[in-house]
Amino acid sequence: MTPTAMIDIGNVVKRFLLKSSKQTVQALTDISLQVESGTLTALVGPDGAGKTTLLRLIAGLLRADSGTLNVFGIDAGIDPQAVQNRISYMPQRFGLYEDLSVQENLDLYADLHGVSLQQRRERYTRLLEMTDLTRFTTRPAGQLSGGMKQKLGLACTLVRSPDLLLLDEPTVGVDPLSRRELWEIVQQLIAQEQLTVLVATSYMDEAERCAHIFLLHQGHLLSQGSPQEIQRHAEGLCFIATPPPGTPARTLQARLLDATEHIADAVPQGGEVHFIRQSHAAPEALTALFDGIPIRPVPPRLEDGFMVLLRIRENSERIDPGFLSPPAKEPTSPDTGTPMIEVRDLVRRFGDFTAVASISFSVHRGEIFGLLGPNGAGKTTTFRMLCGLLPASSGFLQVAGVNLRNARAQARRKIGYVAQKFALYGELSVMENLEFFGGAYGLHGRVLRERIAEVLRQFDLDGQKKTHSGQLPDGFRRRLAMAAGLLHQPEILFLDEPTSGIDPLARRAFWRRITALAAAGTTVVVTTHFMEEAEYCDRIVIQDAGRLLAIGTPHEVRAQVDDRREKTVLAPSMEQAFIDIVMRNRQAASVTERSA
Repeated sequence: MTPTAMIDIGNVVKRFLLKSSKQTVQALTDISLQVESGTLTALVGPDGAGKTTLLRLIAGLLRADSGTLNVFGIDAGIDPQAVQNRISYMPQRFGLYEDLSVQENLDLYADLHGVSLQQRRERYTRLLEMTDLTRFTTRPAGQLSGGMKQKLGLACTLVRSPDLLLLDEPTVGVDPLSRRELWEIVQQLIAQEQLTVLVATSYMDEAERCAHIFLLHQGHLLSQGSPQEIQRHAEGLCFIATPPPGTPARTLQARLLDATEHIADAVPQGGEVHFIRQSHAAPEALTALFDGIPIRPVPPRLEDGFMVLLRIRENSERIDPGFLSPPAKEPTSPDTGTPMIEVRDLVRRFGDFTAVASISFSVHRGEIFGLLGPNGAGKTTTFRMLCGLLPASSGFLQVAGVNLRNARAQARRKIGYVAQKFALYGELSVMENLEFFGGAYGLHGRVLRERIAEVLRQFDLDGQKKTHSGQLPDGFRRRLAMAAGLLHQPEILFLDEPTSGIDPLARRAFWRRITALAAAGTTVVVTTHFMEEAEYCDRIVIQDAGRLLAIGTPHEVRAQVDDRREKTVLAPSMEQAFIDIVMRNRQAASVTERSA
C-alpha cells in the first residue's frame, strides 16, 4: 500500500449463490487495485462486470471470499463499522422517503449519522445551495423531478463530511443539464474539501473527468490508467465515414457493425459515422467495404479505447449474429403516407398544473422518433398518453389508426411498450415471464412457442431461461423487457429510457436491433437522456415545461444552435444543442416572468 492510497485491494474474490438455479456466480476474480487519497477515480465496465459488488465490498456491506481489502488502513471485512463511520455511499437506488419533504429527508439522514445541530446548520446551507434545492425544502421528495431526486440523494449522502465518497451510477436516468449540475457539485467538493471520490459510471464523458480509471469486465480488472492512457489503445484505428446523400447514418452504422471481421465498433455522430477498424483489417478490405464512401482519420476518444479493450478481451462479446441479422425486408425509408401517430393540440393537466401544453406532431411508419427533454419537462407524460396509459385532458391523439380518446384498449393491441423501470415479474423465470406476457397479448400454442424461441435467440437469452428475472443483471433485464414487448410483433414500439445505465457495448447491440426493426416497418418512439442516441432518430422533439421547443431531424435541431454560434466554433454536438435550446427557452421565460 502506497502512503497516499486510501483504498488498497489485493487479489479479492467474491462469489454469489443464485437461489433460483443453485449455481455459484463468480462476481470478482483476483481484483487488485489502489485508489489514491484526494482523487476522483472511476469504475467502468459492461453490465455484470462487478462494479457494484466492488463498491459494496469497499463500503463494508459485503465480505470478500478471499484476498485483502483495506480502507483507511482498516480491514473492511473485519471491522466494517469503522470504515462506514468515515465514508458516504450513494447506491444506484438511493432510498429517499417520497412522502417526506426535502428538509425532512435531510433531517432523517442527519439523525441516522448522528450529525450535531451545529454541523447541520452549516452543512444544510451549503448542500441546499450547491444542489439548488433551497426553494424546495417543503416539497415532498416524491414530487421532485428525476434530476432533483438525484441531487437530494447526493445531499442526504453528504449530510456529514466523509473522508471517502462512493457513488454507484449517480446520474442514471438524469438529463444532460442535471448531470452537468451533479458533476459540478462533486468537483466542487473535491476542490474545497479534498474529498476522495470513487464513482461507477456508464458515461464515458464522466469517466473522462477522472484522474484514474479501472476497467472491469466479467469480474476481472481488464485495464487501468488515466483517460489518455486508456484511449491510446485505439490510436490510429479511428475514422469518420460520411454516408451518401439520403442515407441515414444509422443505416451505414448497421452495415459496419455487421462487418465484424474488419470493424470493431461504429456509432452515429453528427450525421456521420464514427468507427474503429480492427487492428488486423487489411486496407483493401476497408476499400471494398466502403465502396467509394469518403472516410477520414480522427483522434481516438476514451470510449474508443474502452471498446477496443473489450473486443480484445473476448471476441465472443461481439453482438450475437442473430441479434444482428438483417431484416427480412429490404431497408426502407419511413413511409410518409398516413401517419402512424398523429397528435394535435395535446394537453394534460394534473389539477392546476399543466404537464403538457398544446403540443402537435406526427410520426410515420418505420420512423424512429425521439422525445427529449430535461427531467420534469413533460416528455414522460406525453409518452404515457401516446401509449394509452394516461388519458389526455384535451386535444386529438390517434395511434395506429385508432383514436385514443375513445378506444385505448383497441390501440394497445397494436403497440409494444418497454418501461423505464423493470416492469416484469422478478419471482418468475425468464421463460415464465415470456409465457405470461405472450398469453396476455393473445398468443397461444405453437405460435407462442415459436415467438418465444425467436426472441430468446434474438436477445441471447437462451442461457437464462430458468433464471428468475429479478436476479438478472440490468443489461439482461432490459433484453428481457424488449423481448416481452416484441412478442406480439407490434406495429409501434414505445421505449422509455431503454438504455439508461447500460454500457456502450450493450447500447450498440440494442440500437442495432432497433435499426433492423425500423427498416422492416416498425414505428419506434423512444425517450432518452443519451444525446448521442438522438443521432439514431429520423426526427426528434425537445420539450421543456410541457412545451415543444424544437422538432426536426437531428441535423435541423443542431442547425438551430449552429446559426447562433460564432462561425469559428466547431459545430455543436447534440448534447450542446440540447442544453443551448433548453437554457435559451428558460432564460426567455424568466425575462417574461420578471416583466409581467
